[in-house]
Amino acid sequence: MKYFEAPTEYLGNERSLFLAGGITGCPDWQRELTDLLKNEDIVLLNPRRAKFPMHDKDAAREQIEWEYRHFCETAAVSFWFPKETLCPITLYELGVQMIKNKPLFVGVHPEYERKVDIEIQTQLKRPEIEIVYDLNALSHKIKEWVKTK
Repeated sequence: MKYFEAPTEYLGNERSLFLAGGITGCPDWQRELTDLLKNEDIVLLNPRRAKFPMHDKDAAREQIEWEYRHFCETAAVSFWFPKETLCPITLYELGVQMIKNKPLFVGVHPEYERKVDIEIQTQLKRPEIEIVYDLNALSHKIKEWVKTK
């Protein structure tokens, strides 16, 4: 596994996966998922920075632009919706990614407040996607994909 964290640019062409999901007000689930995927032949792109420069007025734009570029360039995207926050931006990003012909992996904590909305919307637009309800199951879906290519 190779790992890139915002704002580090990834310009390679290896099999890559964007880790989309909650950042603010929730546990560092990205670290747990990264650990579960550590032995896989994949490049992980993590938008969660170890230290976000809150004092820098340009940091938000830089972060959003980094995410946009890497959403576009990765081979696949995984989503995790934690129970601690509604993740409104992640919901928006899921909607955008649903209309693309790109592998998606969707995980939702069983206590996530809008779980039913994600289930119904996903079933309507991308019925082939099996939603999972814990990070271990999400990692298994990703591992299956890695082994198919």
